[in-house]
Amino acid sequence: MQEIIDRRDDLEYDVVMVDDDLSPVQQRNLEKALDVKVIDRTALILDVFARRAVTHEGRLQVELAQMEYRLPRLTGLWTHLSRQGVGGVGLRGPGETQLESDRRELGKRIVHIKRELEEVHTHRQRYRDRRRDVPIPVVALVGYTNAGKSTLLNTLTGAGVMAEDKLFATLDPTTRRAPLPGGREVLFTDTVGFINNLPTLLIAAFRATLEEINEATLLLHVVDGTHPNAVEQIRAVNEVLEDLGADDKPVVTALNKIDRLLPDASHNGATPDLAALVARLGPVTELVPEAIPISAANGWGLDRLLATIETVIEREADFVAVQLTVPYSRTDLVNRFHGTGRVETVAHDERGTTILGTLPAAFLGQFAPYLTRRPGTEAVPPASAS
Repeated sequence: MQEIIDRRDDLEYDVVMVDDDLSPVQQRNLEKALDVKVIDRTALILDVFARRAVTHEGRLQVELAQMEYRLPRLTGLWTHLSRQGVGGVGLRGPGETQLESDRRELGKRIVHIKRELEEVHTHRQRYRDRRRDVPIPVVALVGYTNAGKSTLLNTLTGAGVMAEDKLFATLDPTTRRAPLPGGREVLFTDTVGFINNLPTLLIAAFRATLEEINEATLLLHVVDGTHPNAVEQIRAVNEVLEDLGADDKPVVTALNKIDRLLPDASHNGATPDLAALVARLGPVTELVPEAIPISAANGWGLDRLLATIETVIEREADFVAVQLTVPYSRTDLVNRFHGTGRVETVAHDERGTTILGTLPAAFLGQFAPYLTRRPGTEAVPPASAS
């Protein structure tokens, strides 16, 4: 403390930032001792979030977190006025009156924002319920902030979301549809980036956004494999997932930004030997040995990544082999098979469209009237392929 005070003339600082969370009392005592504004870690993060929020929902979430952060800190703002009211029992000074007024207004605003966010939550729940009617697997992109999740989403789906080399560039979830190698479609959802010791206040405020993680079929953990603190960042993300109750979901890990291990233009446009590159990363590969090296910016390694995602989704969904013949009047079922299953062969004859492939066991009931091969039986030879 004394060292900070002694260096004020040399540094000419007017703000002190503390890389930790401060209680209201600690913050007031530091400001009194240093005679400057003191900002703790949560306040700084909230300020960055406020600059990044774009949508109405994002702004509401940030404002709620800011209000709940400020509420217990109001007392110190009016102590200089409350002293003016000392004069007898039952008398209240203007400072105390203003404090009560501010608390009341802040409390009203918090209630109003929570109601609006509850409407957002209800809307999202209705959307999820509609998704369950025609289930499509959801892959949630999670990871430390600035790991490249938005860049990967853009490369996989052409989403066109903002992807910049800065912290918390994306606060609002973006969901886009994309096909897997077998033809089945999935939904990729970008989520807010995590940080080490993510404040509980922020987790609570971004409930509607982070619920997308709990609704996901699979988590795609995007790691900046070249970051010097990659191991610590992986562990920080795992801790947040545990706090969210999502640590039991299947996870595919992608080691992103592998292109940074090469000198500029050394690959001449060709995909380099990614296995040889990732071997140079050291401890991070020991922590996640099954991680897939990729470059979201250059598209390297994405074929293997998508194939792995498809394999895990099929394993989790308990896919079964089926053959069915759908009349031409039910093209909706053909489209549904393409969207929810894996098509191996398609043939056409006077009976309709015959499809040989795999479907999630939960979907068999929708196709039951048209199954010509039940799970566990021999296949009926399809008609001539088209």
